Amino acid sequence: MSARDFNILHEFNLLYLEDDDSLLKQTSDVLEDFVKNVFGVKTSQEAMQVLENESVDIIISDILLENENGIDFLRKLKQDNHVNIPTILTTAHTDTQYLLDGINLKVEKYIVKPINLKELLNTLHDIALILIQDREMEKNSHIIKTISAITDSKQVEVIKYMMENLNERNELFAGYSDIMEKVSISKPTLIKLFKELSEKNILVKVAHKTYKFNSVDHPQNAS
Repeated sequence: MSARDFNILHEFNLLYLEDDDSLLKQTSDVLEDFVKNVFGVKTSQEAMQVLENESVDIIISDILLENENGIDFLRKLKQDNHVNIPTILTTAHTDTQYLLDGINLKVEKYIVKPINLKELLNTLHDIALILIQDREMEKNSHIIKTISAITDSKQVEVIKYMMENLNERNELFAGYSDIMEKVSISKPTLIKLFKELSEKNILVKVAHKTYKFNSVDHPQNAS
């Protein structure tokens, strides 16, 4: 097996729920050298506030928290709030019921304390790799949908430019003039392309010079 490239973690945000101050700081300090952001919190209430205000890619949560349970937090998150973020559970207790609960909630990994940082980083890498692959597959599906909607070669160049400049949330920040600086295409043709993609619910304008590619595999045509 080839060595893991931990550089792929640089674009990912972590939510770390741990009620032990020392462990929270120690582990967060290490993780901050590898990931984009670490949002360290001590309670599920604080964790929910982070999720409401920040983009979180992976969650690390202790199971036995002060006056609460990480399993209950995760269950509420997935079943009640319909938030499905890859999660690593940590615990100092190898209780079979916790393991079964984690399996039922489709937790990615169950790590027993004291935390082995190498094991944690390896797990984060493997989760991040899957997320990257999923995003690439989604982006490829966008390409197939958009290419099937057009035939003009200049429009194909525009689509290629769009795909190369999407962020991790499938958003494009560009106006007509920005695209025309990169692709030799007339403004009427460009406007026509945007209109066609919008009518097919493939490209949605969410703000000034901000567009989102719809992740629905089979967008409905306008009636």
